[in-house]
Amino acid sequence: MPASTRHHRALAAFVHCLGILAAVPALPAAAPEAAAAPRPPVVTPQPTVTPRPTATPRPDATPRPPAATPAPAGATPPPVASTPAPVVVAARVPAGTAAPTPPSAPPAVAPPSRVPASTPPPPVTVAVAPEGSPAPRYRIHVRNVGNSPVDTTVRQELPPGSSVTSISAGGQSTRAGGSAAEVTWRLRLPARSTTTLGTALAATAPGQTLTAPACAFTSDGNRPYDCATATWQGAATSAAEINAAPAWRRTPVLLAGLAVLLVVIAGLILVWRQRRGRRVTAAALATGDGPDDGRGTIYPRPAAPAPARRRRTPPVWLLVGAAVVMLAGVLGAAGWTATRRVAAIDTQKQPTSGAWMGTGVSGPVGMPLRESAFEFTVYRMSCGAAGSARPGDGGAAPATGRRCQATVGVRNITGEHQPWHGQLQRAYLPGGRWVSTDESATRAANLGRDVFADPMAAGSRVVLPLVFSVDGQDPPRQLELRSGVFSAGVRVDMP
Repeated sequence: MPASTRHHRALAAFVHCLGILAAVPALPAAAPEAAAAPRPPVVTPQPTVTPRPTATPRPDATPRPPAATPAPAGATPPPVASTPAPVVVAARVPAGTAAPTPPSAPPAVAPPSRVPASTPPPPVTVAVAPEGSPAPRYRIHVRNVGNSPVDTTVRQELPPGSSVTSISAGGQSTRAGGSAAEVTWRLRLPARSTTTLGTALAATAPGQTLTAPACAFTSDGNRPYDCATATWQGAATSAAEINAAPAWRRTPVLLAGLAVLLVVIAGLILVWRQRRGRRVTAAALATGDGPDDGRGTIYPRPAAPAPARRRRTPPVWLLVGAAVVMLAGVLGAAGWTATRRVAAIDTQKQPTSGAWMGTGVSGPVGMPLRESAFEFTVYRMSCGAAGSARPGDGGAAPATGRRCQATVGVRNITGEHQPWHGQLQRAYLPGGRWVSTDESATRAANLGRDVFADPMAAGSRVVLPLVFSVDGQDPPRQLELRSGVFSAGVRVDMP
């Protein structure tokens, strides 16, 4: 073989190897998907990459431009006619150099925790305040915080057994299904304005307190914007006087009466003993015989045996009377104490020890009630007619049943996000039966938003409707609301 041919072939092979080595670092960055995939079986080192020299001499070969210059990043080297590119790459890695390995998978990351959904502030806010008047009176401030007029329906729930004497701003007294009487206003609030409404109720008995919550709803009266509550209490009557027991049932009075009785008995016994001692002394001085006809003498008489006399005891009537009085006092005190303790036991109260968290409380509509994590306030309960549930409302109401919607305010009183669940919110029916929240109907009442999907942010407050599907004609008698499975919860008595 001529010398020139051998030199050209050696030079071409050297330049070809340089081009391959320059292209190797760019391969993982150029095709990471291919590097991460399993290698094909053809990528095995080959014993040789150049064909055997033939007897026929090859013409002079010049270096190819793609092999002489390094391949740019992001591009694969052009295939060589003599050998496939993948085979050449696998065979020309220098000894001692590790073959490129596919990038490792990213480390496992814990799924992010659910973040409470931000609830936009309501366009309408409500505030209720009682007046210090002899008869119950309330002021309701309804404010439009938006920049456009809003049509709203304001409803104030009246206490059971109360009657309205005056209503301002054209309100009407109505009666909603399954609830007590209420006062309704239909208003159009201008932008950035505040409207004041007022109601007055008939005079009540001294010391009676009345709670009247009020809510602002959308124009159709279904979805609440905001709610507030207030309790009126007569200024002339204090809480101590309202809860005071009769005088004869007070502990100090009973103890004082028992002490006086014991003193009288002790005085009677002392007087009786003194009178008996005087009679004995007078009889001893008058006893004697002789010329003085028993009148006695100043000189001592000789000792003479005196007749044995029976020791006098207190009259039987005195002993029996004292025993009866003391027994009556002891039995009366014991009975009064036992009656108070039994009356203090609430059979409807949830357990407050052991596995339960917090203290179970109960109250009427419109009163804020706190448990371990939430503060619940039920402002209103309204039930539709039997069979009035439509298929489009969501849920699975019975054919002869109806849906009851409760307007509930929930406040997170803790410093952490708190989840809550629809199955833990219950409505108790007559006879002890109960139903949980109809989550599909509740989602429809909240415009498709699942209020139980996200936890409540720390310190936040929402007012929302909860829907219960019940059967029968009687509305729920009590609502049980709780934040968690082990929470004692609160119970709200329906009017």
